[in-house]
Amino acid sequence: MLSAYLNCFKIPELRKRLFFTFAMIALVQLAAAIPCPGIDPARLKELFGNLNSDAGASGIMGMLNLFSGGAMEKFAIGALGIMPYISASIILQLMTPVIPALSKMTREGESGMQQYNFIMRLLTVGVAIVQGVMFSMAMMEPSRVGLGNVSVVSNPGAGFILQTVIILTGGSMFITWLGEMVTERGVGNGASLIITVNIVARIPSALVSLYQMVFMGSATGESQLTILHLLILVVLFVAVTVGAIVLTEGMRKIPVRYAQQRSMGFLGRSTGVQTTYLPLRVNYANVMPIIFAGAILSFVEMGIRYLPLNGVTQWISTKLAYGSPSYLVIYAALLLLFSFFWVANQFNPIQIADDFQKNNGYIPGIRPGKPTSDFLDHAMTRITLAGAIGLLILAILPMVLATSFLKIPHTIAQFFGGTSLLIIVGVMLDTMRQIQTYLISRNYDGFLSKGILRNGRTM
Repeated sequence: MLSAYLNCFKIPELRKRLFFTFAMIALVQLAAAIPCPGIDPARLKELFGNLNSDAGASGIMGMLNLFSGGAMEKFAIGALGIMPYISASIILQLMTPVIPALSKMTREGESGMQQYNFIMRLLTVGVAIVQGVMFSMAMMEPSRVGLGNVSVVSNPGAGFILQTVIILTGGSMFITWLGEMVTERGVGNGASLIITVNIVARIPSALVSLYQMVFMGSATGESQLTILHLLILVVLFVAVTVGAIVLTEGMRKIPVRYAQQRSMGFLGRSTGVQTTYLPLRVNYANVMPIIFAGAILSFVEMGIRYLPLNGVTQWISTKLAYGSPSYLVIYAALLLLFSFFWVANQFNPIQIADDFQKNNGYIPGIRPGKPTSDFLDHAMTRITLAGAIGLLILAILPMVLATSFLKIPHTIAQFFGGTSLLIIVGVMLDTMRQIQTYLISRNYDGFLSKGILRNGRTM
């Protein structure tokens, strides 16, 4: 393994791409360290201290702080990070099968993709502006999002909102451009890699918190872990990581045969059969259901805070309290719903069956046409159910740890499953595949001694 890492720097092209990727990531981290003007840093630190003690108090703020590598905690120019671009990408992916014009763009080759990407950038600017307004208002009225009553804005008002929106939008577009540069000239998918690096950047603070809980008690004095608890957490982390890898890489291979005619010269033509596989991924939707379910509950909770306090709103707030039984039930239902929704939106068994028929392909034992599409739909439904249950277990585990008697801080619990672990595992495996390709093509040993990593889709 160590020799494989050393071999990465022996290939000039790969070495150049790796150094370029490191440089772009350094710029992203720099953008996450420069604070926006008009904010009191000391009061801001006090304000965001609530994130460590109550994961549900901040809602969407906590998720954004994680994906931005702590930039929201400093209210830096890169506080929005690359999330507006990810949100715009998700919106377009959901709208493409519904809007014929967008679907046509994706089939028109390079010119169509240029128009598609231009629309995505415009949508990214719009999402960044909306999020910039929301979070600048949240800084002026932090009590509205459950962060406390500490005033952090020196001169609140329309001027602060306008200034902050321009800075945050510009910072988000700059980080988006850096991500595109990494995809084009670096190694790995730029957007996914930036999110992964931002999440990994939170690991040192999580380890410090864990050390304090084991050897000095929690910083707040709420709980203290023993060495036995620490060993259990280590074993649990290894088990959850293995589960995340299995869930990410798991697939069912459907055999597909293609009839081919070959010329035999004066003997005429003969028919041959080529066998390949159609991979049906267990976790087809990846982390999208977790993001959707968490975002919807967070936005609902945030919206309720802006409504007048009465019996109804208080009852809803109680039911949506982070970690409560009702919250877990609603969260599980939304996650399962979005898992099937994403597959239904992105996986088209009728089109796949038609493509098989046009190319003389068939699944052994299944007749072409509608029987093939029905078989694929049934198989994908069963696989999606299994993947959604596994995804649900990984998603609720951080909540259980954070709300159990151990009172594990959210900064630690988030690495025991959920979005963080799945993104880290998926992006790391994909990046290793790309590096593996360079190494094998230059006759160098790769990361695995028994062969190349299995092919998989980019996140």
